[in-house]
Amino acid sequence: MRKRIVITGVGTISPIGLTVSESWKNALAGQSGVRRMTLVNPEEFSSQIAGEVKNFDPLDYFDHKLAKRTDRYTQFAMIASREAFADSGLEGNISPERLGVIVGSGIGGINTLEREHKVALERGVKRINPFFCPMMISNIAAGRVGIDIGAKGLNFATVTACASSGHAIAIGTDMISLGRAEAILAGGSEAPLTLTGVGGFCALKALSTRNDDPETASRPFDRDRDGFVIAEGGAVVVLEELEHAINRGAHIYAEIVGSGMTCDAFHITAPSEGAEGSARAMKLAMEDAGIEPEQVDYINAHGTSTVLNDKNETIAIKTALGEKNARRITVSSTKSVTGHMLGAAGAIEVIFTSFALRDGIVPPTATLMNPDEGCDLDYVPHSSRKAELTFALSNSLGFGGHNVTIALKKYTGK
Repeated sequence: MRKRIVITGVGTISPIGLTVSESWKNALAGQSGVRRMTLVNPEEFSSQIAGEVKNFDPLDYFDHKLAKRTDRYTQFAMIASREAFADSGLEGNISPERLGVIVGSGIGGINTLEREHKVALERGVKRINPFFCPMMISNIAAGRVGIDIGAKGLNFATVTACASSGHAIAIGTDMISLGRAEAILAGGSEAPLTLTGVGGFCALKALSTRNDDPETASRPFDRDRDGFVIAEGGAVVVLEELEHAINRGAHIYAEIVGSGMTCDAFHITAPSEGAEGSARAMKLAMEDAGIEPEQVDYINAHGTSTVLNDKNETIAIKTALGEKNARRITVSSTKSVTGHMLGAAGAIEVIFTSFALRDGIVPPTATLMNPDEGCDLDYVPHSSRKAELTFALSNSLGFGGHNVTIALKKYTGK
């Protein structure tokens, strides 16, 4: 029989909180973390708003040397991993060789890349920081996390744009099921709020320009949405084999019961016609979990606040679950308050989904005022809602046609 995998630790640093508990509290309250940008001069851009991590000082977490030698995205990954690892109680209760790390990022160390490119142009290539390469590469967050907590098992990064941390969790679950580890820290991090990071998405015309009302700018499924809100942060979960977790008396948040991973093979940024790829990912996740559409109670949607995503994801949900079931269940997008954390989005949304199952409460699509034509499901507008939840899905979709769905179950001790 396949091994059962549970979540025994969680950690995040996000636009709505420096810790998991603060982020969850604000997600339930519909408290947006989107503000006018401060990390870069907002006047440069058509979109001048972002989900920044507020009151963040790396020296609150790292000594001066380590802070200087790590990119902001790596720092977020390390902070989220420290919280998750401490929360799990695994320290001293697992062989380091059986503890793995999979931490993904869509962009990696773009802050470092931009800074050192400027140095090379203005001061010459001989002045490039000798730590430039190991600070910038997209796998270094996973490597740094392994060093930081002493995890000597499998260690790598997933790089699938906004699906990166969803893939990290899906693959981490598979690795434990295959016996390649007993526990894995899985998630993602992103720090894209730079001149080219924001400027590139502005050039793509993908970002909201609701600069006069930042807190309601991320409007998933709303007829007045005009693009996603770029955001930063990190999120990590500790995945653990159930028997191992029970034997050491671990606290369990939820069970990961399945995953589905697909590719649209259609377009670099647009979803496939009829949302075939994301619908198939949901179907595969349910098949992997051994559940029927009638058993799904909640979906944490990718819900980006873009015209192409929101209508197509709604179609995908109807295709995967059937029209009747799609209208029965609750669907929400927590990007309405966090903005889009890109490579970290999937992991924080899996955390929120596990909390929804645990607490019996669905976080809202807080900014939804007027559902768009074709966006006609129960998106839990405005306020969180108490509900009896047993099974849930969490969707992550990325540029390049990457789709991943994680299926979770409320843990009841059985």
